Amino acid sequence: MSKKDVYLYDTTLRDGTQGEGFQLSGLDKLRIAQRLDEFGADYIEGGWPGSNPKDVEFFQEAQKLNLKHAKIAAFGSTRRADLKVEDDPQVKMLLDAGTPVITIFGKSWKLHVTEVIRTTPEENFKMIRDTVAYLKAAGREVIYDAEHFFDGYKDDAEHAILTLKAAAEGGAESLILCDTNGGTLPAEIKEICLAVKAAIPETPFGIHTHNDCELGVANAIAAVEVGAMQVQGTINGYGERTGNCNMTSLIPILQLKMGIKVVDDLTKMRELSFFVDDVANNPHFPRAAFIGRTAFSHKGGMHVNAVQKVAHSYEHIRPEEVGNEQFILVSELSGQSNILMKAEEIGLPLAKGSDEAKAVLSKVKAMEKEGYSFEAASGSLELLIRRETETKYEKAWKLNEYHCSFRQYRDGHSPVCEATVKLEVDGQSEYTAAEGSGVVNALDKALRKALVPFFPEIEGVTLIDYKVRIVDGHAATAAKTRVLVVHTDGERNWSTVGVSDSIIEASWIALTDGIDLFMQRRKG
Repeated sequence: MSKKDVYLYDTTLRDGTQGEGFQLSGLDKLRIAQRLDEFGADYIEGGWPGSNPKDVEFFQEAQKLNLKHAKIAAFGSTRRADLKVEDDPQVKMLLDAGTPVITIFGKSWKLHVTEVIRTTPEENFKMIRDTVAYLKAAGREVIYDAEHFFDGYKDDAEHAILTLKAAAEGGAESLILCDTNGGTLPAEIKEICLAVKAAIPETPFGIHTHNDCELGVANAIAAVEVGAMQVQGTINGYGERTGNCNMTSLIPILQLKMGIKVVDDLTKMRELSFFVDDVANNPHFPRAAFIGRTAFSHKGGMHVNAVQKVAHSYEHIRPEEVGNEQFILVSELSGQSNILMKAEEIGLPLAKGSDEAKAVLSKVKAMEKEGYSFEAASGSLELLIRRETETKYEKAWKLNEYHCSFRQYRDGHSPVCEATVKLEVDGQSEYTAAEGSGVVNALDKALRKALVPFFPEIEGVTLIDYKVRIVDGHAATAAKTRVLVVHTDGERNWSTVGVSDSIIEASWIALTDGIDLFMQRRKG
């Protein structure tokens, strides 16, 4: 590992999995470790050996990984009080994990020493020193995590510093100051880090922050500004309570704002972020800084007009630097610039001030008043532009009627959902019926059954998402419903929206518009 100003220590696989709703299998952890290495993490903390079968499996299999850059670290505690380090089974498991790096934590806060582990400060110093020295003698790189360091320092600064000195005397390569409760402010972080640097200048220090005050990233930056050489955090900020320092925010700040190079290719960060979410089966946070879907989205007409002329007038970095892209939203807040840029994107350029551009904008505003939303339904917006501007726009079929029913039986027979569709293609009538696992599914099947004889390419189109939202909840069961569906042809996804007092009608609009857009694109 070449010398760097700041090293990245990723603890997604250990600290991240302590967060609610974030769970990884042994295979998941191996896949993420491989991607973290490819991205440029310097250290990857795999877990606590022996704490559960999953971590045992991970450390066994991790030895087979062909890592190009990162070192795998095992995590554990100092020896227990009044027990020789060589007799502590937990310490033995750390060595048995076979990792080149071992990270141990010890108690910095006197409250924890006397009231939690019920020992003396002197014994605690020995526990730290003995464990570090023992692991060092075994040929491992040892990182010392000073748990609750900032709380401990504020309670008894002398005691907290002595715990760090014990780790340094044992031979720790770096001392990591942990804001375990996440309650310290950036100014305090700086002041205390400077005190540590002055007291123990010969041993590099690092920072481990939590996000309980929404300051995880800010506190890590504060520590780096005064000399921290290692930052610990997790991808997407996963972690206990409100999470850990979010690496996907911290890394671009270090590299793009502070000029500290920590990875070779920052454009891969967004891809890594989505990968971790997907593996953990969690939705991606759309408003995440730098890599969220809305991070470079523009909605207000004045803003869109500005970025159309000079992108950095409303963008603090170029989106592509972090693997993201500019996204123009269209809504009732839109001006003509929004419409013009969207039309340009889909290959239907409009002239500023033209009747067509005015008509599209007017239609968008009217439809949004009725409950439509085009922010997540770019397919519907494209279809609207086509319908308003293409003189030769024509739907591939004409609907005569559709009908659906749901029958519940008293004799225990399974419920039956059925739909019928009657339509015309080039003057030829088609009448079909289909059963489904719900009314909308039955309608979807009946529609496809009617269209496929005329347009066999529709067989390659599948529905991959369906979402329902009540637009005006005060109307209770009579409320308008907004339905968003996502189709794919295997290469491209597109989303369409429908709004109606009836959930069935709203679903029908969204379904048929999705098929209509597919046909219009093929025709175009």
